Amino acid sequence: MREVHNPGEGRLPSYPIASVDNALRLLLLFREQQSLRLTDACNYLGVAHSTAHRLLAMLIHRGFVCQDENRVYRPGPMLVDIGLAAVQKMDVRMQARPFLEKLANEFGETVHLVSLERDQVRYIDAIESGHALRVIARTGQVLPAHCTSAGKALLGELTPAQVRMLYAGKELVKITANSISSLDVLEQVLAEVRIQGYAVNHGENDESVGSVAVALVNALDRPVASIAVAMPENRMLPGIQTHIVQVLKDMRQQFRNITY
Repeated sequence: MREVHNPGEGRLPSYPIASVDNALRLLLLFREQQSLRLTDACNYLGVAHSTAHRLLAMLIHRGFVCQDENRVYRPGPMLVDIGLAAVQKMDVRMQARPFLEKLANEFGETVHLVSLERDQVRYIDAIESGHALRVIARTGQVLPAHCTSAGKALLGELTPAQVRMLYAGKELVKITANSISSLDVLEQVLAEVRIQGYAVNHGENDESVGSVAVALVNALDRPVASIAVAMPENRMLPGIQTHIVQVLKDMRQQFRNITY
């Protein structure tokens, strides 16, 4: 097994900590292979089984690694979280603002920009509808991702394995009677999202609200946020939904072309 080198790594520190270095080397190894066994880790690091086992146990404790029923080690949910968080540090609000404004002008409904934080979503920008009966802007709020169209659009950008790791050992929160309440159902819904290229919400976090969303993916094919158009359920008619989907998909492609 060959050494994995990080193109951005600098000179060796003056006072290196071997245990930290070995743990980081194991994490870097996952860039090249999807899984490893304890023997692989021992051979790669050149350490005893007990040492490798302690390193992996600590990585499991912090969520960077998980172990399946065959005692095989795989990337843990924390690696997904950190990767997504790093991507989201870009000023996506500035880049997405023109798209929010265009959607608000065209449909007259509330538009949200949303980021994924583990199994939740945070509303990071919005333009509120001018209708007397409208969805209120939720900027700053956090909701379970599976209860929102914006969250499902972003979860759909993860692989099924990443979604399972993200929800491992967790119960899905049920906000309304329409909320998805099991991982099996969520996986079925996300499979449809991946095929369709968009996600919908019909009263899953507020029984009176419907919404349509797409994930915004940059030129490096990384999901950085999602845009959702939200309105009272009685205004989300099939024809309107179809029109919104078409515009959102066009915007997704435009966003990919202008971001890096």
